[in-house]
Amino acid sequence: MSSPKVIFGFHAVGVRLKTAPKSVIEVLFDASRRDARMQQFKARAQDAGVRLVEADGLRLSKLSGSHGHQGVAARVEHIPQTHSIDELLEGLEAAGTMPLLLVLDGVTDPHNLGACLRVADGAGAHAVIAPKDHAAGINATVAKVASGAAETVPYFMVTNLARTLGELKERSIWCVGTSDDAPGTLYQSDLKRPLALVLGAEGTGMRQLTRKSCDALISIPMMGAVESLNVSVASGICLYEAMRQRAPGTA
Repeated sequence: MSSPKVIFGFHAVGVRLKTAPKSVIEVLFDASRRDARMQQFKARAQDAGVRLVEADGLRLSKLSGSHGHQGVAARVEHIPQTHSIDELLEGLEAAGTMPLLLVLDGVTDPHNLGACLRVADGAGAHAVIAPKDHAAGINATVAKVASGAAETVPYFMVTNLARTLGELKERSIWCVGTSDDAPGTLYQSDLKRPLALVLGAEGTGMRQLTRKSCDALISIPMMGAVESLNVSVASGICLYEAMRQRAPGTA
């Protein structure tokens, strides 16, 4: 059995209390915080039957490895996740659900990854995929920034990203990458199909092999002076356009 892990911040701990309260071993809170938000949070933990432990800011910082804990942290058990991309896709196929995946190439900043997971959750993406050798892994900082999405969105780190894209295409999933020099734009693209949106890190973009593995390339229109967007912002724009196109009644 894997050892417990630590999550921190009101959103991350709150989502775990809501979605899997039995996995929460204990919640530590800063006893010096007596504001309404803390009182509401403690009441939620008590309603979930979770053990509350008083702690000071220093202990919380050491436990979470960050000063951004907001006065709350929790020791939690790992929740079993879908073990493979194949298992996930087979489940979606059985349910008659059209896949929506986010693929990140070269996103090594934990804050960017956390933000990408958050928008993926908000837009209803079924998973986020990244290469093992060129990406950030899930840690406490990612979980904090993701505001609970690290608990709800499967994150698969694969050995060979180009090969994985090839396998997605064999399953008739359209792999579309974003690039500043793409001839067509996001808003000219039909995203109402099994879809994997592929984005690279800001500045460097996708690696060449990843780019070549895509079925198509699209750009996000830029009207101002800046040449590119943060990868989490770009992910949100693309995922929400896909969600908009897929909405019932959308032409």
